[in-house]
Amino acid sequence: MPQNIFIGSIAESYDRDSPEMFAQALLDATVNFLVDAARGGTALEFAVGTGRIALPLSQRGVEVHGIDLSPDMVAGLRTKPGSAAIEVTIGDIATTRVAGTFSLVYLVYNTIGNLTSQDEQIACFRNAAAHLARGGRFVIELGVPDLRRFPPGAAAQPFEVSAHHLGFDTMDTATQLGVSHHYLIDGDRVTRFDCPYRYAWPAELDLMARLAGLELRERWADWDRSPFTADSRKHISVWERTQ
Repeated sequence: MPQNIFIGSIAESYDRDSPEMFAQALLDATVNFLVDAARGGTALEFAVGTGRIALPLSQRGVEVHGIDLSPDMVAGLRTKPGSAAIEVTIGDIATTRVAGTFSLVYLVYNTIGNLTSQDEQIACFRNAAAHLARGGRFVIELGVPDLRRFPPGAAAQPFEVSAHHLGFDTMDTATQLGVSHHYLIDGDRVTRFDCPYRYAWPAELDLMARLAGLELRERWADWDRSPFTADSRKHISVWERTQ
């Protein structure tokens, strides 16, 4: 079972430590994409967290359910207007089942990487497929590993350097395992938060999808449906349950 690292002060400050995730243009593009993918049906968010996407999606008329490992993150969701409309089950996204079937299962902001073994990631795809009605879609947002920025012998690579957040990645290319090291700055107070992850290439995810009975339907560089290329830093992938 994955480790719950989003607890206590990390969960409490999660939203305000990541203001870029709440940019209105990003939220609008994400929700517009997911409304289209739901095609009038219900949605299940794996790792619903504090409801960054679930709440505006619900407000667009999509019935949203959620699964999350962290009671503290869900407590943050429950403080927000509209959260009563979102039913949440506490559990991990690789194995936890909820009642019913859905038109859409989605997993955003690199969260499949929090499953730090290939077996857990395969189980996540199978869990998504088990929740989908025939013709339902599984949508993942995930960064593409930029190993060109990781020359041999590099100790770490920065991914954010700002007045409130210093972020560095360490990575083992032999195991596809990394750790994102976050230093959150609030005045003269610094909080350290380490987030282990396993990276996976798009082609590896496609194989996981096939093992789960899902077929690739779309792949984009971002929520605005810009083309996915060799230089894309992330991808939005859509797989469909065909049987």
